[in-house]
Amino acid sequence: MSRRVSILGATGSIGQNTIDLIARAPQDYEVVALTGARNIAQLAADARRLNARLAVTACDDLLDDLRAALDGSGIEVAAGAAAIIETAQRPADWIMSAIVGAAGLAPGMAALEQGTTLALANKESLVCAGPLLLATAQQHGATILPVDSEHSAIFQALVGEDVASVERIIITASGGAFRDWPLDDLVNATLAQASQHPNWDMGQRITIDSASMFNKAMEVIETHEFFGISPDGIEVLVHPQSMVHALVGFHDGALMAHVGPPDMRHAIGYALNHPNRGMLPVERLDLAAIGRLDFAAPDSRRWPALDLARRTMTRGGLAGAVFNAAKETALDGFINGQLKFTQMADIVAETLDRMDHAGGHIDAKMTLDNVLQTDHLARRAAQAAIDRRAG
Repeated sequence: MSRRVSILGATGSIGQNTIDLIARAPQDYEVVALTGARNIAQLAADARRLNARLAVTACDDLLDDLRAALDGSGIEVAAGAAAIIETAQRPADWIMSAIVGAAGLAPGMAALEQGTTLALANKESLVCAGPLLLATAQQHGATILPVDSEHSAIFQALVGEDVASVERIIITASGGAFRDWPLDDLVNATLAQASQHPNWDMGQRITIDSASMFNKAMEVIETHEFFGISPDGIEVLVHPQSMVHALVGFHDGALMAHVGPPDMRHAIGYALNHPNRGMLPVERLDLAAIGRLDFAAPDSRRWPALDLARRTMTRGGLAGAVFNAAKETALDGFINGQLKFTQMADIVAETLDRMDHAGGHIDAKMTLDNVLQTDHLARRAAQAAIDRRAG
């Protein structure tokens, strides 16, 4: 019997890798819906290829383009933020949450409310509203499966284990584009340079986040929220080969490591086939040929984002929503040429300071409305900080 699946964020790198796996065994899946943003040609092509029932663009102004691209296919079309949420509410056995940014939170919550399995690639959901997301899943009998390579690795290492026996969790980072740059040169790093990753093939935003280590900072917060590990029990190691994705340390001194090629189809495929393991078209590692695996402690001067993540976890409340909103806004500022690469962390720190002293927003009750309101206010505060620098 085929499984009903939907992919939220189908045109991004995670969505495209998910489609690659589903398209290899189309008889096993019934595609309920695909959503995307401005890449209408890709969205329409994939909807036709997978015979999806519904295709949705988040952009209201592109509805006519999507309708034209799918003319004669019989595939239903829709557009807008409300349509994305309605799509997440459509019955499906497995839903990929791969919408980038805080925009993925509300659709992910809507998916959980139908009691389905949510494959979670949207980091921001756990960073902004981890307790709310987990409580919603529990209330509706839904399952959340992590799709970040690090959190999938942790999840797999914990199969059959008691989380209470975990002493520490180590997640690895490639170090991104500027791992070996002299510190003094980082201030002059260009957008093009930050957009090139040495190991992974990812979208531009996450590639820049990798270079700044904000991506890893988000993953530290995710680890804290999803697995209930204290901030002091989460470590980061720079691992240039990107083959050891995470290690779980137990209180008997043992370390369980997950090792695999830098290919997101492994984590996606694990979630897609869970609780079983399916055959996946990923590289089989030749450890003898690889010869060595290197690890080093991260330099907080090069990557201040990691200290900001620890500050965010310690503060608690809605600090995660502030952290993410400021990070996204600062990233926009770098992409748009308003900020230097090294100024992004300054904007996040300043926004955390301002929001912590303004109106009690960080200490507000964690509801979806409060998270979204805090997100909005933090973006405004971060943009104001960027404008002050530009002025």
